[in-house]
Amino acid sequence: MSEPHVQGALRLGTRRSKLAMAQSGQVADAVSQVTGRPVELVEITTYGDTSREHLAQIGGTGVFVTALRDATLRGEVDFAVHSLKDLPTAQPDELALAAVPKREDPRDVLVARDGLRFTDLPEGARVGTGSPRRMAQLNAYARSHGLRIETVPIRGNVDTRIGYVRNGQLDAVVLAAAGLSRIGRIDEVTDFLPVDMVLPAPGQGALAIECRAGNTAEDAALLAALSELDDPHARGAVTAERSLLAALEAGCSAPVGALADLLADGQIVKEMRLRGVVGTTDGSTLVQLSTTGPVPETYDQAMALGRELAAEMLAKGAAGLMGERAH
Repeated sequence: MSEPHVQGALRLGTRRSKLAMAQSGQVADAVSQVTGRPVELVEITTYGDTSREHLAQIGGTGVFVTALRDATLRGEVDFAVHSLKDLPTAQPDELALAAVPKREDPRDVLVARDGLRFTDLPEGARVGTGSPRRMAQLNAYARSHGLRIETVPIRGNVDTRIGYVRNGQLDAVVLAAAGLSRIGRIDEVTDFLPVDMVLPAPGQGALAIECRAGNTAEDAALLAALSELDDPHARGAVTAERSLLAALEAGCSAPVGALADLLADGQIVKEMRLRGVVGTTDGSTLVQLSTTGPVPETYDQAMALGRELAAEMLAKGAAGLMGERAH
């Protein structure tokens, strides 16, 4: 149960999972420091948390976001923390993306039995993941390197997923490094998958802090305070990645990977590189391209970088690889 509301405390809406609570707790501490006010976590149960259906059938990860957004708009909480990769690409007018804090490691990782790395997995190894994006890239990598693996669709929290490896049902599972790091379990990783093997989901490793974009003085003051936690490099990168996703008209369950990173010459950051991939889940067809441009200084420049790469990917046949177009 959430504690009784402390006068003057800010209410942070969070999902109830261990990971959500861990990352929200970290944000709560940071918000307390910039506002000088206590922050209490308010647990919001979402349909996605209670449903046993596959995520793709209940509307993708957007189901987690909707409940938190509704609670923020109704004033039950003052702001909410999301995993940025779960956010739909369209931003509602009445909510502001106040901050994208410094990003954690965006890579995917392997947790395998017997400390195995991906390339050491046995012939026909069963690898669990609920993500079509991961399946497409792992299968493509395996094909091109003469490995034979079987990707097995799974869902559930981190404990459940790693449990499949511990109890012998699967040889390995693929998870996000950032999530394991935030709950203090990064030491269970047996292999960090390089981004040229598996590009992460757009926004992976980043958090989004969202609040009302209202006209009240209180809303404006909170928005200004929260924006102090914004990391401009992280925001520019995830904006470009999500622009690519939106321009491909793909929902967050589509097999699209994207990563923007900064290219430095010595100490001087010169350019931003954006890489994108889309493929069929069996890995038989993959469209993988990258583009490089000046480091975006505005939202519009970051959006343009994503749209530009998406146009090239569509010209190379990306549209046919995404299955159902998101409406």
